[in-house]
Amino acid sequence: MGRRKESLYLSSLNTESNLTLRKPMNTMPPSNRQKISLVLVSLFFITVSFAQEYKLTSPDGSMVLDINTKETLSLTVRAANEVVASLPSMAMETGSGLVLGKDMRVRKSQQTEIRQTLDAPLSTKASRIDDHYNRLLLQCREDYDVEFRAYDHGWAYRFITRFKEDLTVRSESLDLVFPAASTVWFPEEESLISHYERSYRILPVEEVKEGAFCSLPVLAGREGGLKVLVTESDLDDYPNLFLKKTGTDRFGALHPRRVLKAVADEGNGPDRNEIIADEADDIALTRGTRTFPWRVFVVGTDADLVESTLVWQLASPSKLEDASWIEPGQIAWDWYNANNIYGVDFKSGLTTETYRYFIDFAASKGIRYVILDEGWSRSTTDITASSDVLDVKELIRYGEEKGVRIILWMLWKPLSLDIAGILDLYADWGVAGIKVDFMARADQAMVNYYKTVGMEAAKRKLLVDFHGAYKPTGLHREYPNVITFEGVKGNEHNKWSQDITPDHNLTLPFIRNVAGPMDYTPGAMANANRMNHNVSFDRPVGLGTRCHEIAKYIVFESPLQMLCDSPSRYQKEKECTDFIVQIPQTWDETRVLEARVSDYLVIARRKGQDWFIGGMTDWDAREFNVALDFLEEGAYAVRILRDGSNADRFAEDYRLESRVLDRPEELNISMAPGGGFAAILKKQ
Repeated sequence: MGRRKESLYLSSLNTESNLTLRKPMNTMPPSNRQKISLVLVSLFFITVSFAQEYKLTSPDGSMVLDINTKETLSLTVRAANEVVASLPSMAMETGSGLVLGKDMRVRKSQQTEIRQTLDAPLSTKASRIDDHYNRLLLQCREDYDVEFRAYDHGWAYRFITRFKEDLTVRSESLDLVFPAASTVWFPEEESLISHYERSYRILPVEEVKEGAFCSLPVLAGREGGLKVLVTESDLDDYPNLFLKKTGTDRFGALHPRRVLKAVADEGNGPDRNEIIADEADDIALTRGTRTFPWRVFVVGTDADLVESTLVWQLASPSKLEDASWIEPGQIAWDWYNANNIYGVDFKSGLTTETYRYFIDFAASKGIRYVILDEGWSRSTTDITASSDVLDVKELIRYGEEKGVRIILWMLWKPLSLDIAGILDLYADWGVAGIKVDFMARADQAMVNYYKTVGMEAAKRKLLVDFHGAYKPTGLHREYPNVITFEGVKGNEHNKWSQDITPDHNLTLPFIRNVAGPMDYTPGAMANANRMNHNVSFDRPVGLGTRCHEIAKYIVFESPLQMLCDSPSRYQKEKECTDFIVQIPQTWDETRVLEARVSDYLVIARRKGQDWFIGGMTDWDAREFNVALDFLEEGAYAVRILRDGSNADRFAEDYRLESRVLDRPEELNISMAPGGGFAAILKKQ
């Protein structure tokens, strides 16, 4: 799974002065450092600390972490004068018997305030991010530290070790208690072998069955109060974290064990599914000097969740000295629509002629990419040559001629057998990137596989879309060519279920997208309401109105954004298609205008001087009048897609409006049941 690499130990202590103003360490390559507009570091240093209680506040003072090191490391978090969560135990048991976080002997403590501005050119929320936090570092006699960071809308902690020898981690504990009467959005899992494509069970914390477990992110909060989203960042050489119900209102950490042997599942898709045949009694064997993953807790209102960039902020800075070659873009995708091309004089299918049609469509609309999904290769296990029915090299050549680049789908296991060799081959062909599928696992070895693929792809200037994947954990910052992840129950489920409801869609921006970009694959041009929706694998239909579907391009976040339906359908739906292809995939600024998790969201995003406003609602009709006072002075050309008068009965009914806006005013957003709204405001 790739050679382990030393991570940089980031803590730096000053033993000569009680108060110091200095810049924090920056471990990035000089040509890739973030531009720092302001850094304020105030350092209070205690040579020997006999304290057992510490207090860390957020920069605005609204959130307080009360940290206790007596017996077992624990903390309580208060925000807006209420307890939002408590962690009675945070610890890591090592193979040597040492338990980090238990009977701590803190010999030095350090508090720091840092404020810097981070450039994020590939971000789906903002191109410049204010990274402002207070930091507490507890350095222990047993050669490990615990670091805490408090932000205005969240906090995080991690362990840091300084051992000379390799380290076995037997287990990690993270006891988490939410306040009584909290509701939890719980993506319950049945196995630690998972594609992270779960529906969210919304229920009182007390009603989650003991022993039930979920993947991350998970969200909890009380009606009318602040919410807490739990996830992780900077995951490296270590397994993913799951949460397991351990008591009435308590959850504990759960990790996949270290895999020693995995075999093909001969009775269930052996080319892509595995059975874990043998695993260790520990969760990781890793280097002894390292930083461990951040345990991340985003705190705030529903709007704060949507605007959060905390996972990205806590991730390791980019390893790429030059990322200018990485191009966000839209993609014409084949698998959702089953290559159903019509109105042509050839038989559509997995043929060179069909994909030329895809490329011609993409070129005509300014769409940057076309994906060749399953079926392009000689077999799913031989991904070094085209199938007999199409010519990949010819399609790459034809695409280059038209200004369209090709991305190739593949299973992860065949790629793992010769990552460097296969990626060399694709780079030689002129491929833009790869879509790697069916990993399903979340153990240490698989985490290392993701990083190896990202690193090797970056060397060859290839994009990576991880499908069948766990949630983003910061790799998209460290290797920004890893441009998007699935790890979401998205539009493809329309092919076999009725799970992709407006309620589900209105949950994703508040939970899954908080972790990072998601390859949800929007763009269904066949739309239906509840009473007339049918499931069809080859001709899938989206639940919700046409405007609900188009609004996803503004509301959902991914630097690669699919157009999942047939190019033939998009050609017939010219108004909607021309609207979609104007929407960017990365943003300079994000403002949430109206929000309630699982119910509705109205969001405004800026790209340059232009603004894009998207609104979505659940099965309840809603109307909002939102102020446009965030616009600059001057005229804007406005194009609006609204639900039509009969969208409640015929989901494909919509109205397109165009006008010039001379000054900021209120914008009326009226949405049908399962409806949506989309507006493009271009500065004149």
